Amino acid sequence: MLNETKDEAAALLTNEQLASLGGGRVAYLKPILSEEVSRMFPAVPPLQPGLKLFALLAADGTPIAVTDSRDAAVANAMQHELEMVSVH
Repeated sequence: MLNETKDEAAALLTNEQLASLGGGRVAYLKPILSEEVSRMFPAVPPLQPGLKLFALLAADGTPIAVTDSRDAAVANAMQHELEMVSVH
């Protein structure tokens, strides 16, 4: 695997396979601005522009929660027994 190119490594899993990893038990945090909230969370009322927020997302990108505190987002993940992963 050390000699594989980036394209060869990427071909190991399709986007669908990657998204299904964790069987709905894996989540990640994504820092977002308030301007992005309406796209990800349509039910949330309009927010003041420029706010720095955190979105908790399932492995497939499905929005779970949005908050203004990283700690609150992590607590939400723990409450729902989700395993947090780092996304780079």
